[in-house]
Amino acid sequence: MKIAAIGVAGAGQMGAGISQVAAQAGFDVVMYDVTSDLCQAGLNRIAGSLEGAVKRGKLTERERRELLARITTTTSLGQFERADFVIEAVVEAEEPKVGIFRKLQQICRPEVIFASNTSSISITKMGALSGRPDRFVGMHFMNPAPVMKLVELVRGLATSEETWQQARALAERMGKTTLASQDSPGFIVNRLLLPMINEAIYALYEGVGQVTDIDLAMKLGTNHPMGPLELADLVGLDTCLAILSVMHRVLGDDKYRPCPLLIKYVDAGYLGRKAGRGFYIYDREGGKAAA
Repeated sequence: MKIAAIGVAGAGQMGAGISQVAAQAGFDVVMYDVTSDLCQAGLNRIAGSLEGAVKRGKLTERERRELLARITTTTSLGQFERADFVIEAVVEAEEPKVGIFRKLQQICRPEVIFASNTSSISITKMGALSGRPDRFVGMHFMNPAPVMKLVELVRGLATSEETWQQARALAERMGKTTLASQDSPGFIVNRLLLPMINEAIYALYEGVGQVTDIDLAMKLGTNHPMGPLELADLVGLDTCLAILSVMHRVLGDDKYRPCPLLIKYVDAGYLGRKAGRGFYIYDREGGKAAA
């Protein structure tokens, strides 16, 4: 099936990033969220990213306008009836994700593939609940999607070979490198990354080091480009907690138990960069200071 139009469910950090990547690859994009304000915020995020690319000489002003023109926003999933491929990027929780797919099952053509950008939730289970398990696949983009090259492809138990190959071809058309992961909580990247982030939070919780010391230790001691607490703020502390909770519940190993300090921060609304406060405090210009 020829793919010309892509539906992206979710206009947040990941949904907007995926929409931008798809538009840059030449696809028409329909980006959905539940309110017009959320849609506009996602569009503003894309516009800001593209303006930065123009300033760096990566895009011309004409190319920027053409890219934005390929993206339309909607608060109605009914607009996905023209989508040839759907990528879901809503909050990292099973119920809202499955709810989206169940609605789309009634809207999208039977041959349309559903992909979830989940970081940890079972592709097999969501595929079964979606109504089209053979045409369901995991496409886990890294954050920020316009910059990071990797897409983890996750095959559910019922995912067909044709679906798998089409998802891989689509990711490659978007300029991404793909890898195959088994349908296991956290897949490959977060199975390795989140325990490190969680341990960094435990180190802070137990007074082993301060925020900036812990991040500096990993940047200069192991040559990481970003410290684990700074990275947690970028990912979103609520997302980190959701992934760890799935891994802890499904795998049953206490090494994945979320640190109490992480739970407390999420309860307080300190969700990281998107909230202006996490382990660091962020200003509108992107500057940060340890909280």
